[in-house]
Amino acid sequence: MHVSLTDRLDEYVREKVASGLYNNASEVVREALRRQIEHEMTEEAKLARLREAIDIGWEQAERGEVGPLDMESVLRELDIEQATRA
Repeated sequence: MHVSLTDRLDEYVREKVASGLYNNASEVVREALRRQIEHEMTEEAKLARLREAIDIGWEQAERGEVGPLDMESVLRELDIEQATRA
């Protein structure tokens, strides 16, 4: 397989190899691809959880279990959730 890189990416790969962290350019590219795959899988999992939460919310609303939403309380709850994940 042959891969063409921009000058900037080529320089980045060369710097990583020169730093001694990697033995060759192939190792740098493989690591970058592994990280990208992991990132995409993480994003897909987040999206799946969000869709599931939305579905649950819709079902609750259809059953009349959820009253009107107060935007301040929604934002406060999101802030708390974000803080616990960080």
